[in-house]
Amino acid sequence: MQTHVKTLGILHIVFGVLGLLIGISVFLLLGGIAGLVAITGSGSDAVVASPILGFLALVVLGFTLVLSLPGIIAGFGLLNMSPWARTVMLVLSALHLFNFPLGTALGAYGLWILISPEVTAAFESRARFA
Repeated sequence: MQTHVKTLGILHIVFGVLGLLIGISVFLLLGGIAGLVAITGSGSDAVVASPILGFLALVVLGFTLVLSLPGIIAGFGLLNMSPWARTVMLVLSALHLFNFPLGTALGAYGLWILISPEVTAAFESRARFA
């Protein structure tokens, strides 16, 4: 089961980093489009569209940070077998169930691993010694 816990941690780190990369890419794309609209636009539509696109880029970046960073942090916590990481990962795994199809698979795998008696006992024994 120790291998499954490490695998779950690595999967969450990978998915979190991919989410961050996608979020940063969309941020740069929307920010670039907003800049192009501001530079090339001459009408009143450009004045309105540019700040909206810039704000949308910030919202996308913030959204991906909020969704990706906890998975990355908890993934590293699972690799270190930190007791707090199990609690965080249980919550994240439950939330991932709504993200069909890959998130559902990752969430179900996470819940299956983290709820098993063997893993629960391992994390509880680590918590006693911490």
